[in-house]
Amino acid sequence: MGGACSRKRVQLDNEDNFPSGSSRRYSKSASSKWLATSFSRPACEQRGNQRCPSLLELCIQNIREDIDRYSTFSMLPRDISQQIFNELVYSQRLTDISFESFRDCALQDLHLGECPGVNDSWMDVISSQGISLLSVDLSGSDVTDSGLIDLEDCTNLQSLNFNYCDQISDLGLDQISGFSNLTSLSFRRNNSITEQGMSALGSLVNLVKLDLERCPGIGGGLVHLKGLTKLESLNIKWCNCITDADMKHLSGLTNLKELQISCSKVTDVGISYLKGLCKLNLLNLEGCPVTAACLETLSALSSLLYLNLNRCHLSDDGCEGFSKLGKLKVLNLGFNDITDACLVHLKGLTNLESLNLDSCRIDDEGLANITGLQCLKCLVLSDTEVGSSGLRHLSGLTGLTHLDLFGARITDTGTNYLRNFKSLQSLEICGGGLTDAGIRNIKDLSSLLLLNLSQNCNLTDKSLELISGLTGLVSLNVSNSRITRAGLQHLKPLKTLKSLTLESCKVTANDIKKLQSTDLPQLVSYRPE
Repeated sequence: MGGACSRKRVQLDNEDNFPSGSSRRYSKSASSKWLATSFSRPACEQRGNQRCPSLLELCIQNIREDIDRYSTFSMLPRDISQQIFNELVYSQRLTDISFESFRDCALQDLHLGECPGVNDSWMDVISSQGISLLSVDLSGSDVTDSGLIDLEDCTNLQSLNFNYCDQISDLGLDQISGFSNLTSLSFRRNNSITEQGMSALGSLVNLVKLDLERCPGIGGGLVHLKGLTKLESLNIKWCNCITDADMKHLSGLTNLKELQISCSKVTDVGISYLKGLCKLNLLNLEGCPVTAACLETLSALSSLLYLNLNRCHLSDDGCEGFSKLGKLKVLNLGFNDITDACLVHLKGLTNLESLNLDSCRIDDEGLANITGLQCLKCLVLSDTEVGSSGLRHLSGLTGLTHLDLFGARITDTGTNYLRNFKSLQSLEICGGGLTDAGIRNIKDLSSLLLLNLSQNCNLTDKSLELISGLTGLVSLNVSNSRITRAGLQHLKPLKTLKSLTLESCKVTANDIKKLQSTDLPQLVSYRPE
């Protein structure tokens, strides 16, 4: 299908695919999906809010531009100093020199995860905030174990983020073991933390969130978490060292609400230790070698709402256990060897809002089993055997907001069943079976924000004319089609368009740039480029 597909079917959650135009360091701290640390830009800078900026906001902007003129902000009220600091971080104007002006400002939050050049020399200013300091993010920095010694006077710290800090090891963990007020701690992608170093976590009795994603040396170390009874969220994704024996140590953490153990060695035996975690509402088992036998344990988790079984060893055998998971809102079964026979047992999951069947061996008749899932808003049927006739079973699911038919066998006839899906915000039909006639059936879906029609090689400029009324579109992909330069005129009404992909069409980058400059000012991403 070439680059225009914009999909990588064989990959899991690969954080090394950094967005174009972003540096590795910036992307590392911004890519977190589950335990991200961020702050909002001052309201005057948020586009779409057209109110006049306040005098304070104007002053902060002026300080940002003339930051080299100021040697200290310690005489200012803390909240004003904090806003100035946040603005410098957001605008990437903070340097080791300008950071010195925040010494002794009693700041509460130092989110430096997006700042280049942060190392041990910055730690003295950080520590000068003393007992006022509550949250520190040093993601992607060059801070070492020695640098963490400077934090010893910041005894009120509640949140620490050391994602991608390659120079922090077990010694660094030992340095923070005395921060008994910590409620959130993150050490993503760290190769130096070991089972022995995990012992330092045992004293962090107030910890609520712990993120150790991609820490390959922590196998056997979960025994040190047994006393962290306040823990509500534990992320140990991509830790291939985690086994069934580790799961036994989690059995007493009865306050756990979120557990992510994807791509580990945990099997059905390990899952059986979770039976007593009655508050667990999110469980991510993607890529774990579990089978449908684990559903017996999962049925005892009375609060379970979100379940990811993507890329597990599931087959139809034992799938009747799904019928006992009636409270589920989100179920991901992608890339499993299940067929229509499994879908029979999903009929009773009437609370489901999202169902992912990506690359499963289901076909048209299997969809008859989900007609009663009236709460369904998101349905992924990409790379399945589903064709146009199967879509007739979806006609009653008019509340759908996201429908993914990437690689499914949909023709113009099938789009007839989509005409009443007025709530759709995202639609992907990328299988090669559509012509301009099929686009007539989706041209009135006015709620669409994302439309992907790539790989339909028979689409012409007429298709662009038909969708020109979808003025809310933010993203449009019509790659590998017969679109020409002449057809671009039909995109002029799409003033909110931010992403446009027309690869392998008779359109050049200069054609799109011209359209951008004259009619699509919000367009920030386009291909070809």
